[in-house]
Amino acid sequence: MPGLKTNEQPGTRAVLRHYRMSATKARQALDLIRGQEVERAADILRSTSREAAEVVGKVLASAVANARNNEGMDPDELYVSACFADEGTTLKRWRPRARGRATRIRKRTCHVTVIVSRLPEDRLERRRARQAASTPASRSRRVAASRRPAQPTEDTAASATDAVEPEDAVEPEDAVEPEDAVEPDEAVEPDEAVEPDEAVEPDEAVEPDEAGEPDGTGAEAADPGAGTGEEEKG
Repeated sequence: MPGLKTNEQPGTRAVLRHYRMSATKARQALDLIRGQEVERAADILRSTSREAAEVVGKVLASAVANARNNEGMDPDELYVSACFADEGTTLKRWRPRARGRATRIRKRTCHVTVIVSRLPEDRLERRRARQAASTPASRSRRVAASRRPAQPTEDTAASATDAVEPEDAVEPEDAVEPEDAVEPDEAVEPDEAVEPDEAVEPDEAVEPDEAGEPDGTGAEAADPGAGTGEEEKG
């Protein structure tokens, strides 16, 4: 009994028609993701360095978007149920060769189809158990949880009560007391200063009689009037 036809496959599909690539090259990328979960299939295609992998990745993303927007399915519960590439129109070109002959060039095209469906219940149960063992939530759920406003918890309330109480602050009596400062009597007293009597007394100064006696020349110079009188007498 023949199986289902390509247009009778259940699930949500996306089709890329008349892409300038041979069906053989497209099938090499499709064989890698057939039967895989959507996230796993996308990772495989991103790590494959082929042009067909990039094209098939875009068709897969379109199929997932159709399932989410049109069917209301959860993208985390989808897998690639079917994918295939059919041959499209072949463009014929000619190349001149020796002796006036020509060679045919075939430029082939293909139609790429990707179908996604919801995972069976048994696979969903195994997947949920695996996720619960490895990570508490998927990336999309973590992002959704991070966008929700944070609710106050008991830990935050306890931390608020553990704040520094007013009595824990520095008390006024712990500050420097006024008596700890330098007392006025400890300052230098005026009597400790140099007394006036310790200064040089005027009597200790050089007396006039202790000074050198003036010589004759000096006396004569000092008493000009005496010389003048003797001359008058003579």
